[in-house]
Amino acid sequence: MTSIQFTVPGVPVGKGRPRVTRYGTYTPEKTRAYEEKVRLCWQTQSGKSFPAGIPLLAHITAWFPVPKSVPKRRAAELDGAYHVKRPDCDNIAKAILDALNQYAYPDDSAVQITVEKRYTTAAPRVDVTILEGD
Repeated sequence: MTSIQFTVPGVPVGKGRPRVTRYGTYTPEKTRAYEEKVRLCWQTQSGKSFPAGIPLLAHITAWFPVPKSVPKRRAAELDGAYHVKRPDCDNIAKAILDALNQYAYPDDSAVQITVEKRYTTAAPRVDVTILEGD
C-alpha cells in the first residue's frame, strides 16, 4: 500500500474565499502562497503521486501555537488540546487538498479526509498523511 507523509511548517492557513472584482475572480495572495508552500513541502519530503481511479484516505493534523496571552502553567495544559477557533477544519483541508490536486493525485474528489486541529507548545505545523484506501 502506497502512502505519503509530509509536514508543512508554520501556522496553518485555511483556504480563503475567492474574491470577485469587475476584472474577474481570483484567489487571495495568502492562500496562493500557502498552497505553493504545501506543494513545495510535498515535493521535497515525498514527491510520490497516486494513479487515477483509486480511493485515497487523507489525515490532516493542524498544530496551532498556544496564544502568547496564556500563562506558561496553562500553556502546558493546552498542549495537545483541541483548537476551537478559526480557521475551520474544512478550510484547512481545502487548502491542502487543492494544493496537491493534479500533483499528488489526479483529482481530489477521490480523497476521504479526517482533520484535527490542536494546540502545541512546539513549532506550529500541519502533518499530512495520504494513503490508498481499501
